[in-house]
Amino acid sequence: MASMVIAVLGLVLSLGCASDRSRNHIPWEQSRIVDLTHSFESDTIVWPTEQNFKLIVQHAEDTPGGYSYASNRVEMPEHGGTHIDAPIHFSKGKQTLDQIPIERLTGAGVRIDIAEQCARDRDYRITVLDLEQWETKHGRIPDHVIVILNTGYARFWPKRKDYLGTDLRGQDGVRALHFPGLHSDAAAWLVRERHVKAVGIDTASIDYGQSTKFETHVVLLSQNVPVFENLANLHDLSARGFDVIALPMKIAGGTGGPLRIIAVVPPSPQLSGHLQQESGFLNLRQASDPGPRETTGQ
Repeated sequence: MASMVIAVLGLVLSLGCASDRSRNHIPWEQSRIVDLTHSFESDTIVWPTEQNFKLIVQHAEDTPGGYSYASNRVEMPEHGGTHIDAPIHFSKGKQTLDQIPIERLTGAGVRIDIAEQCARDRDYRITVLDLEQWETKHGRIPDHVIVILNTGYARFWPKRKDYLGTDLRGQDGVRALHFPGLHSDAAAWLVRERHVKAVGIDTASIDYGQSTKFETHVVLLSQNVPVFENLANLHDLSARGFDVIALPMKIAGGTGGPLRIIAVVPPSPQLSGHLQQESGFLNLRQASDPGPRETTGQ
């Protein structure tokens, strides 16, 4: 009798583990993946003072050994195309690119849509009121999420003049920049009141184009909150109910770098955050998790 009970318990546990494994695969097998990354090409948009992205062909030939061989060399700035700003970019002594905890780059996301305001004003700065109005409509921005700001400017990519407000290069180009960004007061509110993991935007900078002091960069990066810039396809996201995975090139000592960022949209809103709650594959944190304990001055 005892042996029969043990056998039954073993069967139940086995079935339970199989069920758990099945649930853990739901986000990947049934979810929609949205690529938020622009391809890196010769017309990739970079800051007016930076050099263009270059893909230099080194080899592209058939070999005497009977196989084909191809190899390229890449030349690019850290802060061009879809990329990440590491905290050290605007805050001395803060985290370099390789020091950013992976938990900061993965987790539940919300999309704040301010495309209408930005269509009326190229120099629009997203305000605390914009964020509060979003919460009135969609509910409170959870603590420790990744906030994605949709200005609608990704539709201009890769037309420099439409996207940046100018096609001039050098310091003349910097002075002529006109595109929307996040107001520093709103950035401080997101850090102080919602403890955000990271902030992303579909423009060339989290500060608006005419900024000269880059206050929003300073507010976010001084608190080790990384920034994602030049995002794509934000129109394919809903206001909430998706997860973000943002994986940059791990450059030791880097102030930023190229970023491959995706959103995982579950088949139903009820499965939002499923990656954080159940997946053993990535072991991401729930939005309510206080996140990694960090010390300043890293």
